Amino acid sequence: VKPTTPAPPTVKPILPVQTGVKAQEEEQSSGMTIFFSLLVIGICIILVHLLIKFKLHFLPESVAVVSLGKYCLCIIFVIEEEMFRPNMFFLLLLPPIIFESGYSLHKGNFFQNIGSITLFAVIGTAISAFIVGGGIYFLGQVIFAFGSLISAVDPVATIAIFNALNVDPVLNMLVFGESILNDAVSIVLTNTAEGFFSRSDNSTVTGWETFLQALGYFLNMFFGSAALGTLTGLISALFLKHFDLRNTPSLEFGMMIIFAYLPYGLAEGIKLSGIMSILFAGIVMSHYTHHNLSPVTQILMQQTLRTVAFMCETCVFAFLGLSIFSFPHKFEMSFVIWCIVLVLLGRAVNIFPLSFLLNFCRDHKITPKMMFIMWFSGLRGAIPYALSLHLGLEPIEKRQLIGTTTIIIVLFTILFLGGGTMPLIRIMDIEDSQSRRKNKKDVNLSKTQKMGNTIESEQHLSELTEEEYEAQIYQRQDLKGFMWLDAKYLNPFFTRRLTQEDLLHGRIQMKTLTNKWYEEVRQGPSGSEDDEEEAELL
Repeated sequence: VKPTTPAPPTVKPILPVQTGVKAQEEEQSSGMTIFFSLLVIGICIILVHLLIKFKLHFLPESVAVVSLGKYCLCIIFVIEEEMFRPNMFFLLLLPPIIFESGYSLHKGNFFQNIGSITLFAVIGTAISAFIVGGGIYFLGQVIFAFGSLISAVDPVATIAIFNALNVDPVLNMLVFGESILNDAVSIVLTNTAEGFFSRSDNSTVTGWETFLQALGYFLNMFFGSAALGTLTGLISALFLKHFDLRNTPSLEFGMMIIFAYLPYGLAEGIKLSGIMSILFAGIVMSHYTHHNLSPVTQILMQQTLRTVAFMCETCVFAFLGLSIFSFPHKFEMSFVIWCIVLVLLGRAVNIFPLSFLLNFCRDHKITPKMMFIMWFSGLRGAIPYALSLHLGLEPIEKRQLIGTTTIIIVLFTILFLGGGTMPLIRIMDIEDSQSRRKNKKDVNLSKTQKMGNTIESEQHLSELTEEEYEAQIYQRQDLKGFMWLDAKYLNPFFTRRLTQEDLLHGRIQMKTLTNKWYEEVRQGPSGSEDDEEEAELL
């Protein structure tokens, strides 16, 4: 018998090949998706500009964008299938938002309060998630993932009011810092809850076994992702410290973008949380790597991240508005009311007991007024709604119920809690004496305008020489814990101490570029300077 030779293996094409009418239709559909998506973002940008121009500071941008989305139903059928798939949220929209939040930290107060912020963001978020999830369980809906996703806070309007009224900077940083870490923690908790509490084999294990497995998964995901992001940030700091790219800002900026997204791709590839890793990478790169950059790249990095994060947030809020009247909903009044009660209760159990415990270890105490404001500022935003779309719940009615309830809670917290924060602060007399004389019209709720300054008042640009830095350390004798370790050892190791020559070169570079841009602006269409027109304007 002749031996049969095995058939040669079929070689799969590297890229999927699609031809014919189907490929042409998909290409046209993708083109229309991109066009209408950019059109929606452009309209939202114009809307935000009009809010700033006509000084409608009492209206948060998120509310305006959501309201605009309700009137864009004519294009929802084009973009709903492609642009706003759940995977698109996590691949394209959420990473820039999370990284920009970590990178935009004002480093001083954040690291001075890192212990309190971490306790509120991790332990407090877990407490809130279990209270909401446990309450829904007893109400007959076994959805612990909903308790996790609805615990993500986004107090944009509250932070704007804090800045306008100059409230206690510690209160400002506690709320702001908690919201940054809280987003990533909520995402990891949601994935954990969805993976363990929604499994079909739960009947074979006890409740405690499932809980311990979920806890181990969460701790591994949290600390593993945080370590990966921190390590990537430290490597980027050392790389840009020893490889001087300051004379080529385009290469320097390119390396920053690569380092920003490296931990996300690696974490997702090894089954960790890309969102958590990219957040810690942003925090570390803001604290160390940023000061190894040239002034041009420092400004370019800040403005690019803010622009991209603004566009991503706009996409999420616009889609939220689009979905209010376009998608099928399942509304249950009793379920919505109980969920709102559980959300407020979970926030209270998070803030008040943890603040009481922290006061035993803090020099700057968290007062009862500050606790109440922190509880009241638990607004929900884009992250809970994006996570609700990601849940794979069956049957479809349950998914519609969660989506509808999430939209209502987001709108309720933005409109009622966000709108009531300023009167509450004035009633409780938390702002300083100068802000007490301000009119409500002076309070600006525009996040874009607040963060639009090229150089922040915190002087985020690196301007200290090595001698000035050492002198500053010896003057600061009150540093404790991580702040002392960072100032004494970590910061000098990971950041470049500038010499007088470096400062002079940076200022010359900035001055040269500014003069070049100014000359190009002054030139008329013919290429010559319009001195006569400029004289008439003056």
